[in-house]
Amino acid sequence: MSVDLSGKTALVTGASRGIGAAVAKGLAGAGAHVILLARTQSGLEAVDDEIRAAGGSATLIPMDLRRLEKVDQLGPSILERFGGLDILVGHAGMLGPLTPAHQVSPKDWQKVMSVNFEANVRLVHTLDPLLRNADQGRIVFTTAGDYAVDGLAYWGPYMASKAALNVFAKTYAQEVRRTNMKINLLYPGPVDTAMLREAFPGKIKIKTKQPEDLVDDYLRLVSDTCDQHGDLVKIK
Repeated sequence: MSVDLSGKTALVTGASRGIGAAVAKGLAGAGAHVILLARTQSGLEAVDDEIRAAGGSATLIPMDLRRLEKVDQLGPSILERFGGLDILVGHAGMLGPLTPAHQVSPKDWQKVMSVNFEANVRLVHTLDPLLRNADQGRIVFTTAGDYAVDGLAYWGPYMASKAALNVFAKTYAQEVRRTNMKINLLYPGPVDTAMLREAFPGKIKIKTKQPEDLVDDYLRLVSDTCDQHGDLVKIK
């Protein structure tokens, strides 16, 4: 997909591997300066090397999104260093325990909700002024599909956190509908990632996509020409 993001600054969370890394490289390839955020320094450096080898530019922010006080500082820091922000791709997530809901410890519930939901709420809180001030502010959150509505046995924390994210993002989208911002959710379906392999140890018997297969879908949603807003986009 041909998208020109020259002059734009994008923040991608969960950018050290899998879908997040692929999307970050796609954004850089389209001309954006990409802020790479993830816990793993070595993973970020590997993605940065690929971006720079392809002629792009990136900035690394090693951060655990459970450190919510650090998340709160991102808006002022990005404004001071880059002058603004045009795109947020909230991709970082954790699977959590796959076990009966009543057996999940409060600590594990909090971990999953903190990364998959609360960190995104705090990102919006700190980055909203920058994205509103952008010519065409764009946000895409990676989420789950129907199971985040109907539930899925043994996936309680993950699906509950994604259900909360879906409602939050749609609510926020309604609130900014009179601005130039576009906010959407994307459900990628089964993708060959570390999280999928964690969920299904051994041979995966379902058809999966590769992270690179999804790049155009994210690029379309962050482009200036995107006309979707407040949608949950399901990739088949």
